[in-house]
Amino acid sequence: MLDLDTREWLLTNGLGSFASGTLSDVRTRMYHGWLFAATNPPSGRTLLLSHLEASLELPKQVIALGTNFWGSGQIDPTGYELLRYFDINPVPKWVWGEDNWQITRQLVMPHGLGGGEGESGRGGDGVRFFSPPPVLPISPSFCHRLLIQYRYEGSDVAILRLRLLIGDRDFHSQQKATLGLQFSQLLGQGQVCLQAINSGQFGTPWHLRWTRGNYQPDAFWYWNYHLPEETRRGLSDREDLYSPGYLTVALMPGDAVTLEAKVGFPDKLQTVLTDDIFAEAIEAEQERLSHIFGWGEGARGMGKITTSIPNTQCPIPNAQYQIWQQLLRASDQFIVYRTSIAGPSVIAGYHWFNDYGRNILIALPGLTLVPQRFDLAKGLLETLGCYCRHGLIPNTLPDGESEPFYNSIDAALWWIETLGLYLEATQDWQFLAQQYPVVQQIYKAFIGGTRYNIQVDSTDGLIGWDARGVALTWMDAIVDGQPVTPRRGKPVEINALWYSALCWASRWAEILSEQEIVTEPSRLAKQAQRYSQQAQQVKASLQQFWNSQLGYLYDTIEPDDGRNFQVRPNAVIALSLAHCAFSAQQGQQILQRATDRLLTPYGLRTLDPSDRSYVGKYTGNSEQRDRSYHQGTVWSWLIGPYIRAWQRFHPNQALPFDWQPLLEHFLSDACLNSISEIFDGDEPHTPRGAIAQAWSVAELIRHIRS
Repeated sequence: MLDLDTREWLLTNGLGSFASGTLSDVRTRMYHGWLFAATNPPSGRTLLLSHLEASLELPKQVIALGTNFWGSGQIDPTGYELLRYFDINPVPKWVWGEDNWQITRQLVMPHGLGGGEGESGRGGDGVRFFSPPPVLPISPSFCHRLLIQYRYEGSDVAILRLRLLIGDRDFHSQQKATLGLQFSQLLGQGQVCLQAINSGQFGTPWHLRWTRGNYQPDAFWYWNYHLPEETRRGLSDREDLYSPGYLTVALMPGDAVTLEAKVGFPDKLQTVLTDDIFAEAIEAEQERLSHIFGWGEGARGMGKITTSIPNTQCPIPNAQYQIWQQLLRASDQFIVYRTSIAGPSVIAGYHWFNDYGRNILIALPGLTLVPQRFDLAKGLLETLGCYCRHGLIPNTLPDGESEPFYNSIDAALWWIETLGLYLEATQDWQFLAQQYPVVQQIYKAFIGGTRYNIQVDSTDGLIGWDARGVALTWMDAIVDGQPVTPRRGKPVEINALWYSALCWASRWAEILSEQEIVTEPSRLAKQAQRYSQQAQQVKASLQQFWNSQLGYLYDTIEPDDGRNFQVRPNAVIALSLAHCAFSAQQGQQILQRATDRLLTPYGLRTLDPSDRSYVGKYTGNSEQRDRSYHQGTVWSWLIGPYIRAWQRFHPNQALPFDWQPLLEHFLSDACLNSISEIFDGDEPHTPRGAIAQAWSVAELIRHIRS
């Protein structure tokens, strides 16, 4: 196992479907497979095609190219020993070989949204952002597919044998061979249609087709695959996969075979599959991204952005520009179309997260404003604004008939903060006029009181909340029904967001009072004055958080008026917002302690290591990991607030942060061309959690020029 490279790769299709695995081609997680199809975009992700087990037959030898972990502890076959090369750009590519032969495999997952209404929209983002419910348009067409291409070079004619390993299971589980689970297959010319039948229920139909070869039905189960990453996470770690048959392909030197796995029954009108389609799919994806980001056009200030990216060890021409392109490509992997809202959303992270309101809003500036995807930003803000209820923005968006889940005190405040950043970038006052009623709804609900006993304290103007068994801030881990970091009362960053929201509201009311697009300008002028007065009250009251002995901010003022003096990054968030209530001296002291106690090469720790509650490693079973989630674990996205705060309070000093480790992580660690969700608080700061996290990538994009 020491020779196995278990770093990971990821492909996505803009609908929530994905493919993922390791560089050595061995599956280590339940989330590794070649076609996880989002049957209800971006949800309902279902494993259909795990992989193709490949072997190459030469005149005097049979070579197994695959690698598998088994429950017995064996690694068999050991194809990784013949793996000579892997590259992630532009698509995952493996090369196996010896002196007299070489076989190359590439995978590409075409973007899945297109056709009919909703194929494209202004701004070239590849998604038309419809108005949210209750009025829904005709759904756009969806396509979930994966293209696979093998190419052979050698001195002899070879036989490539590809055995299908398939499933039909939710991506959060493992498949087990049972009497109730069967698979049907219907063989046609150059293709086979497959569908599971589980206890009388039909699964998702899909089909595989190929450019050359002969398919032989030969059905049986492979039992007891071992998934060591799930073992380390304290989860079920065994899987059974079904094989309906195999494809045999005769290859002359230089020959290729291309396969397509696609959700749905075969379409009689579909184009003929050729080897050229693979290269065309790569080209089409590059054109799509180029259209969005203006690559090669000198558009949108890209040259200015890329020239300031720090030097790296990446041995490629124009390395800085190519790294920037890879960052933007990584950001696009999180953008999805959600059917339940008929509009855009953002997957929080792969493999296992869905789209969450808070995460969308924190990630939005880096994902959309920096690359000037303003229509996308507008669509996201409009969607979340439409779901505002009782002054709250949902943290979980609805699937089908389900209801949104309003378990966040800060999503509504982040919505106002992010709306402000969008408006500063676009001067889109017409959109402000449309969204201003949402701003008023949030304001009135917080003033008058809303769910979870969220209410502004009339004595000091600060926001507090008091509800047991829930965690409403971003530190939201719950174990056995109890929050690990409860933070009931008045959390510091919540009230900093509240202050910034009042400042925004005052500015917006004043702007709208001067616009011809609104009525009753005098009423708006009075609102602007009221918001400004309340902002001044909150600014003064925020001094209650100042701990002069520690030179830091209390993390929470508790319901009994006690102070939580733990050193957490929430104080840094409070310094980083568009409007800040703290003095230069306070800000500098806070940043000094955060630099000394929280800053790492990959982000900020969530707790001072000297705190008795500190946990330095994010390991163990699910409960152990949840208990350490915000108790010292490093969160990469927090480097963004730290940089914004530093630039505010030390405008003429160099940033005490070296981009090199994080860039190297992006380029060559964990999941290539993405950023992990979290890292251990203790050195060497091993990456943990989701292998690709939206707000981690977004903050890197937002500040790489700093």
